[in-house]
Amino acid sequence: MKNNASLIYNVCLVVGDFLALVMAFVVAYILRVTLSHEALSAPVPAHTYFTTIVSLLPFWILIFGLLGLYGYRIYEKRFSELGRIFIGTLVGMLALISYSYLANVVIFPARLVVLYGFALSFFFVLSFRTLARGVRRELFNFGIGINNVLIVGDTKITEKLVDSLDNTGSTGYKVLGVIGGVKHKLAEKPYTVYASFDTAITTLKDKQLHTIVQTELYSEVEMNNEILTYAQENHIAYRFVPGNSELFVGNLDVDLFNSIPVIVVHQTALVGWGRVVKRLSDIFLGTLGLIVASPIMLLIIILEKLFEPKSPVFYKVGRLTRFGSRATIYKFRTHKRAYNGLSPEQAFAKMGRQELIKVYRDSGDQLPEDPRISLLGRFLRKYSLDELPQLINVVKGDISFVGPRALDPFELEKYAKKNLILSVKSGLTGLAQISGRRDISFDERRQLDLYYVQNWSFWNDLVIIAKTVSVVLFHRGAK
Repeated sequence: MKNNASLIYNVCLVVGDFLALVMAFVVAYILRVTLSHEALSAPVPAHTYFTTIVSLLPFWILIFGLLGLYGYRIYEKRFSELGRIFIGTLVGMLALISYSYLANVVIFPARLVVLYGFALSFFFVLSFRTLARGVRRELFNFGIGINNVLIVGDTKITEKLVDSLDNTGSTGYKVLGVIGGVKHKLAEKPYTVYASFDTAITTLKDKQLHTIVQTELYSEVEMNNEILTYAQENHIAYRFVPGNSELFVGNLDVDLFNSIPVIVVHQTALVGWGRVVKRLSDIFLGTLGLIVASPIMLLIIILEKLFEPKSPVFYKVGRLTRFGSRATIYKFRTHKRAYNGLSPEQAFAKMGRQELIKVYRDSGDQLPEDPRISLLGRFLRKYSLDELPQLINVVKGDISFVGPRALDPFELEKYAKKNLILSVKSGLTGLAQISGRRDISFDERRQLDLYYVQNWSFWNDLVIIAKTVSVVLFHRGAK
């Protein structure tokens, strides 16, 4: 049964965006023309101004649509939505100005109306969407607009998927049942476990089912066909989660291979022009970062020499980057002189604290109060200032500004998908760093690295860079 909640929400977004834009230009006119006593650059009557703006705003809404602002992949992601609203607002305003020039029609009575209109359009659209998101979630709590889901499969992904959909008030999804989920811990879960698909659809026939998610393929082809056919005949959305989920989150293409439809899975989306753009952005951002950070780096060098004059300022370490090649990574030294350059095992053995080796490794290569780190080193790590010399590596091309975390061979040997991660250059920052840094496990960090490699886009790089600033300022996950 088709769920119209998303369609209704999309229509509300279109109408709301249009009204927010109208309000923005009304307020812009009032601020500059009605309330201000300064002379106008053109005598544009209010009626002409409003009629022209309202007639052109549908094209602005079309720009929003082309940017994906009415697709759930964007409006479900707050940061992506914010960035595209800004771009759409800028392009929309440029379109109005271009129309005024090409048609030789005066739209704006003063230049400030353009500036006010741009700023207020962005603010009002963003405010409306924030309000709409809040209202939508409140409706979820009352059971309005909920997407009812039936999950078919008995894999680890099944339990993970159920847990991710558990908060209906936030996700808008409600799990009605799981077929074959007897292997999982289902205590106190608000859904039923069914032994077969036939039993499930018979029991749930009086409830509206909107989505079927299959997390494993049955050995009998007929059973899989039955599920897909039922979904198609009853207009129910069907999704399939492949068993090798890490492989299929990559960059996918559907192609014809000798007239046979095939799915092509690329190791990474970072190919062709993307590599050129990424390298140019690395040079620009790395150089800009060095210029901005140079006073801070000079101060750190002075402090390093004041605290421990005979110790080296920089710590150089070999790390793996693209295609398994090694690069010498530069960092400010954070260890005490006695343990500088030693492996964790060697350092803890030297201080007679061998028991810390197991704690360190079991905790994901970290200790809450690591005795190897100096007082200055703790401060540098807290605010990630020890990473600043890596800007030199970025400019040199050893690593990228954004990418998987540079790892030593010992660490990466633990992960079976290491060659996939090494399809691109390592990075100064990355998806794992902004998702918890040291607050998440080794395996979770590597899974995020793998996701980044297989789903790279320049826009995602910009998002990661912006979020890195927030993470560093609030030093979340730093140890």
